[in-house]
Amino acid sequence: MRADERAQFDPDEQRVIRDACANGSQPFCPRCTVPMTGRPIGGGSFGLGYARRRQWLICPNCRRSALFDVKRGTRN
Repeated sequence: MRADERAQFDPDEQRVIRDACANGSQPFCPRCTVPMTGRPIGGGSFGLGYARRRQWLICPNCRRSALFDVKRGTRN
C-alpha cells in the first residue's frame, strides 16, 4: 500500500463531506470526486441512557474515509 493510500482527509476536506451530509446531499470524495459510500455505525450503551449514531463514509476509489456523529454533525 502506498503512503498516499493511507492518508486521511484533512480538516477542510472533512468539513466539505460533513456539510454535504448536513445538507442532505450526496457526499463526494474531495480528492477523487466520486460518490462516497455510507455505512451506519451504532454505538454507546442503551442502558446508560445514550446511544451514538455515527456515519462512516468511504471513498470507493482512494479508500479514504470519514466518521461523523450523525446527530451533532461532528467528527467522531
